[in-house]
Amino acid sequence: MSIIDIPRPVVFSASTDSAATQPVHPLGGQARVLLCSVFGPYAQDDEYGSRTINPMELWHNQVTRAQGPFSFREFHRNWGLMLIQANIEARCTVLDFPSLDRFIQELHDNEYDIVGISSIMPNVLKVKKMCELIREHLPTATIVIGGHIANLADLDERVDADHIVRGDGVAWFRAFLGEDPQRRMVHPQLWGGFGHRALGINLPFNSHNTSAALIPSVGCPMGCNFCSTSAMFGGKGKFVNFYPDADELFAVMCQLEEAMKINAFFVMDENFLLQRPRALKLLELMRRHEKTWVMYTFSSANAMNMYSVEELVGLGISWLWLGLEGAQSQYGKLAGADTHELVAKLQDHGIRVLGSSIIGLEEHTPANIDQAIAHAVSHGTDFHQFMLYTAVAGTPLHAEHQANGTLLSADEILLPDTHGQYRFNIRHPHIRDGQETEILQRAFDEDFRVNGPSVLRVFATTLKGWKRYRNHPERRIRERFAWECQGMAVAYAAAAWAARKWFKDNPRVRSLLDNMLKDIYREFGLKARLSAPLVGRYVYGSLRREDKRLKGGWTYEPPTFYERNYEDPDAPVQATVIQSVPGRATQAAAAVTAR
Repeated sequence: MSIIDIPRPVVFSASTDSAATQPVHPLGGQARVLLCSVFGPYAQDDEYGSRTINPMELWHNQVTRAQGPFSFREFHRNWGLMLIQANIEARCTVLDFPSLDRFIQELHDNEYDIVGISSIMPNVLKVKKMCELIREHLPTATIVIGGHIANLADLDERVDADHIVRGDGVAWFRAFLGEDPQRRMVHPQLWGGFGHRALGINLPFNSHNTSAALIPSVGCPMGCNFCSTSAMFGGKGKFVNFYPDADELFAVMCQLEEAMKINAFFVMDENFLLQRPRALKLLELMRRHEKTWVMYTFSSANAMNMYSVEELVGLGISWLWLGLEGAQSQYGKLAGADTHELVAKLQDHGIRVLGSSIIGLEEHTPANIDQAIAHAVSHGTDFHQFMLYTAVAGTPLHAEHQANGTLLSADEILLPDTHGQYRFNIRHPHIRDGQETEILQRAFDEDFRVNGPSVLRVFATTLKGWKRYRNHPERRIRERFAWECQGMAVAYAAAAWAARKWFKDNPRVRSLLDNMLKDIYREFGLKARLSAPLVGRYVYGSLRREDKRLKGGWTYEPPTFYERNYEDPDAPVQATVIQSVPGRATQAAAAVTAR
């Protein structure tokens, strides 16, 4: 069958379309399902749209990319696929981060009735190739495309798929398989990250270095005009809330704590703290049951101003991704907020902050951009993300530029290059001819030059929290900060010593590290003073080796994961799995859910 003869795919928006338009697979719950992410490798320039500058790493991609051997390295699973798998009753396999050959092997060796692919927009050529391979090896299979790529208005013309799903994939798949889409959500066991690496050292995968990913909701009601996530789940004022009740959310967290033996949660929620009644009820439950939990989450400045520091500390808020955007930003989430004061207050109480700023707002010009960068850098956040102002398909910003005729054409910029870390996909009123690429790099470089390595900034903020709360009257608060300071006397001291040696030609950063090291010595005494130079020499050697590897073009790639929600002795052996945590079960082939 030629591409011309293939019917156009049905595009379904879970946030707006009615149940009457929801398709149902003829096999219902008897259908065999494969859910897959796009194939790798990722951190390279290739014919399928992968880019060296756009690796499969959140941190090194858009936060610490200019920090060389100090860059924090970590991978995250495709949690959306895992969430769908845990919430359907049909036999379902997840193939995450496969190579192209491994994907072909899976299609060749197995019979699937449905193949679902999740992707972001820059990987559209990979999705196109995967659809072609599915048609070749499984010609009767139904192809479903979801994730951020579904916001592309012309995706149905770019790829050969049967269904394109925008929004809540769990509800859509349940309905597609003849199940109840409103059934209670089952939260799977999801690791917050894996493959942790810093200073050229692979960090152990243990309960102190990782967390459980917690997904209370998807989407964001703030509805910033550039936000693809908000647009995908309904836009301003709308989101999908899986756990609106604090008691149910608390129960899920208790189950994850017990099953995974962790006390830290990466709360994957665009604005978790906006729901103040739920958060305060959760705080009450944590106090009643003496939970020393730690939470890493996202927030807007206006949501932060709804809480006292005591409430944030009581909730275990340890790390915040905070949108700063720009000095003249008109976004409602920043209304009335003194972001400098807010960041300083949070850090004084041991709460690490990742600030996020936009390069290329309408008011930015070549003449004032250095001032805008200096404003961002002056916050001194523990991490800082810089992103280009990008009109992502499906967002109000994209619609605005499309209406104004200021979107760049495919001849001017390829879709794989519109990931926010290279070029504008709009005609900026002041910044032209690719100037933004150098400006963006300048922002990362300036933050690193002025504030030093992020991993060391984290140490400094953590130490502030320890000093302030180590004698707190509430036991669970004392224990939480003691837990966060594990390794301060040895690992932190050694890292600070090695970094101080590394930055011998940067007086500002060296002075910051001098003060940090003295602080560690005062708090942890002789053990820290002995460990710093002894272990520090090893860390310094590791930094040098990592720097050499990076300059030689070394890249970091995630392993492949193969997981089934059913037992099948005849199925292929699973591919690479992350190492086990001592005393705990490995992440096995069959996805285990916390019910």
